[in-house]
Amino acid sequence: MVRFSHYFGAVLLIAGTTIGAGMLALPLGTAFCGYIPALIAFFSIWLVMLVSAFFFLDVNLSIPGETNFVTMCEKTLGTWGKVVCWVFYLLLLYSLTAAYIAGSSGVFKNVIYSLIGVDIPMQLAYFCLPLFFGGFVYLGTVGVDIINRVLMIGLIIAYILLVGGLPTHISLENLSHIDFTPFWFGLLIMLTSFGYHIIIPSLTTYMYHDRKHLRRAIVIGSLIPLAVYILWETVMLGVVPLEGEYSLTSAWVQGIPVTQVLAHYVSTPVVQWSIYFFTFFAIVTSFLGVSLSLADFLTDGLRIKGTWRGRLLAMTLTFVPPLLFLFTTDRGFIYALQHAGAFVALLLIFLPAAMAWTLKKHRFYQSVGGRVVLLGMMAIALGLFCMDILKSMGLMDHLIEHYVSTADTI
Repeated sequence: MVRFSHYFGAVLLIAGTTIGAGMLALPLGTAFCGYIPALIAFFSIWLVMLVSAFFFLDVNLSIPGETNFVTMCEKTLGTWGKVVCWVFYLLLLYSLTAAYIAGSSGVFKNVIYSLIGVDIPMQLAYFCLPLFFGGFVYLGTVGVDIINRVLMIGLIIAYILLVGGLPTHISLENLSHIDFTPFWFGLLIMLTSFGYHIIIPSLTTYMYHDRKHLRRAIVIGSLIPLAVYILWETVMLGVVPLEGEYSLTSAWVQGIPVTQVLAHYVSTPVVQWSIYFFTFFAIVTSFLGVSLSLADFLTDGLRIKGTWRGRLLAMTLTFVPPLLFLFTTDRGFIYALQHAGAFVALLLIFLPAAMAWTLKKHRFYQSVGGRVVLLGMMAIALGLFCMDILKSMGLMDHLIEHYVSTADTI
C-alpha cells in the first residue's frame, strides 16, 4: 500500500518538475491571441499532456523492473525507437540549456552594471550562468541538490511576493484583447512547460507500481502547475500591455523574458526586487536540473569515465554547443524554447502513443476507440512538430505581422 507521504511526495515532484523557467516565456507566446484564447490553449495542452502521461505510465508499468525512457523505447519500438529517443532527448536538453543561458544573460548584465557600473556585452553575459553555477553541475547530484534546495525556497518566496503585489496593477482593458489568428504561437512553449513525463519511471518505483495512485498523483501534480500558470498569465497579461515600448510584443521581438519589461510598470521596491529574484531563481533551478541531466546522459551514453578529466569533458560537451547556438541566433530565449516544444511533441506525445500501440495485453489500446485516440495523439504531435518547421521557415510570420511590424524595442 502506498504511504500518504509517498503519494504527497509524488504530487510535489511532478509539480516541481513541471514549473520552471518556461513561465518567463509563456505570457509572450500567448500575448498576441489574448487572455481568453490563452486559457483555452492552457487547458488543451494540459489535457493532451495528461493523456500522453497516462500512455507513458501504462508502458512503464508493462515492463518489469526499473526502466528509463530509452529502455522503454527500445523494448517496445526496437532500435529505431531507441535512436529517435536518443537524438531528440539530446536536442531537447540542449535547447533548454540554451534557453536558460539566454534568459539569464539579461539578469547578470543588469546586476553587474548595478554593482560595478560596467555595461558588459550580451555575448559576454552568456558565460555567466555556466561559470557561476556550472561548478555545482560538475560536483554531480549532491552539489546540485544542496544549492537547489536553497534556490527553491527563494523561488517560492519571490513568486508569492511578486504575484501578491501585482493584482492592483492589473488592467481589465489589457485582458480584453482577443485574436484567435495567432492562437498557435504559444502552443509549443506551453508544451515545454508541461514536460513532467520523464520523472514517471522514478515515481513508478517510488510508489510500488500502484497504477491507481500513480494516475491520481499525475492528475493532481499536473493541476498545480496549471493553476500557477493561469494565475501568472492573468497577472502578466493584465499588467504589461500588448503594444508599446515596454510591452509584451517588444519583449517577444527581442527574445527576452517577460519580467524584463514588467519591472517598468511597478514602482514598489519589494515587487521590483521580487521580479529580479524570481527570474533568477526560476532560470537557475531549471538550468541546474536540465544541465545535470544532460551531463549525466552524455557521461552514460558516451561512456565517459568518472575522473576529473571525464567530468570536465562532460561539462564541455554540455555547455559549448548551447553557447555556440546562442552566438549564431537572435532571440535566443524564445527561439530555444520554441524548438524545445517541438522536441517535446515528438518525445512526450508521439513516442508514448507509439509505445502504447504495441501493448498487446492492454484492452483499451487494442480496441477501436483506443486506436483512434492513439492515432489522434500521434497526429497532434506531428502537427505541432510541423508547425515548428513552418515557423522556422517564416511561413507563419504573417499571423503576427500586424503586431511585430509596429513594435517598439527597449
